[in-house]
Amino acid sequence: MKNIHVLVIPYPAQGHVIPLMEAARCLTSNGLKVTFVNTEFTHKRVLTSAHSEIDCPSGLMQMVSIPDGLEPGNDRNDFGKLTKAMFQLMPAKLEEIINDINKNDDQKITCIIADCYMGWVVRVARKMSIRLALFCPSSAAVLAVTMSVQNLIDNEVINCSGAPLKDQMVQLSPTMPLMDPANFLWVCVGDAETNQIIFDFAILDGKEAAEASDHIICNSSMELEHGAFTLFPKMLPIGPLLATNKSTRQVGHLWKEDSTCLTWLDQQPVCSVIYVAFGSITILNQIQFEELALALEDTKRPFLWVVRPGTSGSMDYVYPSGYMERIGTRGKVVSWAPQQKVLNHPSVACFMSHCGWNSTMEGVSNGVPFLCWPYFADQFFNKTYICDIWKTGVGLNKDGTGIVTREEIKSKVEQLLSNNLIKENASNLKEKVMDCVQAGHSSNKNLNKFLDWVKEGNDHARVNESCQ
Repeated sequence: MKNIHVLVIPYPAQGHVIPLMEAARCLTSNGLKVTFVNTEFTHKRVLTSAHSEIDCPSGLMQMVSIPDGLEPGNDRNDFGKLTKAMFQLMPAKLEEIINDINKNDDQKITCIIADCYMGWVVRVARKMSIRLALFCPSSAAVLAVTMSVQNLIDNEVINCSGAPLKDQMVQLSPTMPLMDPANFLWVCVGDAETNQIIFDFAILDGKEAAEASDHIICNSSMELEHGAFTLFPKMLPIGPLLATNKSTRQVGHLWKEDSTCLTWLDQQPVCSVIYVAFGSITILNQIQFEELALALEDTKRPFLWVVRPGTSGSMDYVYPSGYMERIGTRGKVVSWAPQQKVLNHPSVACFMSHCGWNSTMEGVSNGVPFLCWPYFADQFFNKTYICDIWKTGVGLNKDGTGIVTREEIKSKVEQLLSNNLIKENASNLKEKVMDCVQAGHSSNKNLNKFLDWVKEGNDHARVNESCQ
């Protein structure tokens, strides 16, 4: 009997790999076979992390890799260079993998699920006559911007190169929040050259793929983004995926988790800990790092702080003199944390976050209020959702020199933790979002609809073969 075999390919960044891995586990838990394609660089890091074992039915998930086009010593945080290199090399390499798999008639690829920022995959799918679905690892609203690029050009919000033409807020539809064109995904990723590459290779290709794909599945829920899903009904919210896979461990991390922080959390009072984590990419300069360190000290509250180890494109920070001795056991600093477990811990009072979509979904799913400190790309819009739409957090503001001062941080911590309305909003939103993944409810229905589509494609393939 021929297996239903799905090939899954994420953009090679942790915020993309983790949710697509969760989506892949949804497929395997429903009996589908998955080949998960990472770049060689990401593949090695995932397999050497603490959670490299994939919790899924035996034999239904295989991890493979293809080169990304960069040399071993190149900086993978240079998204412009990485995106351009992938576009040039990876299509041919992906074809090779598919051709190799398809040599076994019982294992042929039924469909491809590609990250929506890997839009070039649409041309591989067309060439090989394989059905395509997209996966959106960011908010649906951010993908809605990509799908609205031509309208934005026609309305002279941006030019044909993606550069903003108007210094004013725009609204994709009356049911969606206002957006600042200066914060569109491709405008605030890096320097002008990087932004242009992202627009040309990720956004425009992503728009083409979105229009050509049969389905677009999103790690979101109707409760969170009703306006975006109403504007583009083709997008199916199936999240939060971590709630769907709550009985299994999160996978796809590029750093080893330090689980000692969970023991430390067990020793802290309920709703007392400030959890500070800025994801896998955010880089603070030394001055900002010291301001944050001193602010956490000045709050007099327990805090858990994730400080990534120095990596390419990053730096090793120097703590203020005598800092570790002064904070003692009141503060816990780790290189990487099991974030889902941390946010689910009763000791955590709030989440100081860069507002990446995964972190946003995890915080929302656990009813934790946010202190928002976006760094780049879609994070600025996610802050809008948190602070202005859902009203589950407050933003941290920079001073005239571009620094978030210790006084600002301390003040906002006190403001957030004394605001019962924000806490209540966060708790209510958690209840609504978690309800979406229950049997018969919106995200669960959409997941089943998508699974039916995948299986239907396999039936069509059998019919076609029998007629040959």
